[in-house]
Amino acid sequence: MKFLAITLIVHAPDRVTGARKSTQDRFREVIDNALLAEELGFDGFGVGERHERPFISSSPPVVLSHLAALTRRIRLFTAVTTLSLLDPVRAYEDYATLDHLSGGRLELIIGKGNGAAQRELFQVTPEDQWERNAESYELFRRIWRQDKVTYPARFRPELAEAEVWPRPLQQPIRVWHGSATSRESVDLAARYGDPVFSANVTHPIEPYAELVRHYRERWEHYGHDPALATVGAGTAGYYAAPTSQDALKVYRPVFEGQLAFQKSLGLEPVFTSLEDFVERSSALIGSPQQVIEKVHRYHERLGHSVLHLHADAGGLTDAQHRDSLALFQSEIAPTLRRDIPDPPFGWGPVAPATAD
Repeated sequence: MKFLAITLIVHAPDRVTGARKSTQDRFREVIDNALLAEELGFDGFGVGERHERPFISSSPPVVLSHLAALTRRIRLFTAVTTLSLLDPVRAYEDYATLDHLSGGRLELIIGKGNGAAQRELFQVTPEDQWERNAESYELFRRIWRQDKVTYPARFRPELAEAEVWPRPLQQPIRVWHGSATSRESVDLAARYGDPVFSANVTHPIEPYAELVRHYRERWEHYGHDPALATVGAGTAGYYAAPTSQDALKVYRPVFEGQLAFQKSLGLEPVFTSLEDFVERSSALIGSPQQVIEKVHRYHERLGHSVLHLHADAGGLTDAQHRDSLALFQSEIAPTLRRDIPDPPFGWGPVAPATAD
């Protein structure tokens, strides 16, 4: 099993103290967390893309390019790239450049994105968002694989024998499809033989397990080898301590701050108590053994081989956050790596390009 640390770069008051970092300090925190993830031995670090409050993650290629210069080993993920909002030609140029700057450590997780404000910002409607996502991905794939591309696009000017530079380092880049609640995303992944990454955050496991089951069915429908279907999954929260009592004591004010934050956004919480959150959500809160057992329970339903944790402290102190991530790598990850297989395609650059 492989492990990612992911941030959506939420820019909001601390869930416990109420203090709010400056924008610059928040970006500095993202950088520090990426360096910590590499230091501790995480396999990947992901940066989300959102174009509305309370997020400041509107430019993941810029953030990841900076991280590429500061890191050497860790793979760099988008989480997710909202292709339904972007010109796929421009997105290709950004990410092909980043692929070279990172030495072939880039992986994309794409998705249509969520949120009415960002749809309005880019003048995308709910009715055409899925079609935009599918068209943009098809064109993105072609540009990444072909030196010259002809494509009669609907949502951007058509291309005729177009050359787009630079040519990528990885040939091709691996693209995951982020899946939250819809069958369209997992069907698109299955059609192209791509891995899928289940959000697995907001609700109990049932709707996510159903989407993963649908993904595997569609994967076989499109004629792919069932053994190669690949699933990643998120977690709603993480904090491990030597005992469950210690973990619950530390995390309780964090959870209460999360509840208040959700209510401030006008959201109705799915989990209304810490105990319910620990029991029914994907959150990994408890002793190392409890965390291991819960990941195994979820693996039985999802069959995932990649797991993400939140890279941000999210209400924990810096020391609590670091100690908990270190405990994950020292006492939890080794067991999960031994018990749960890695993705079937391996880990590392897909393949280098043969020509410039």
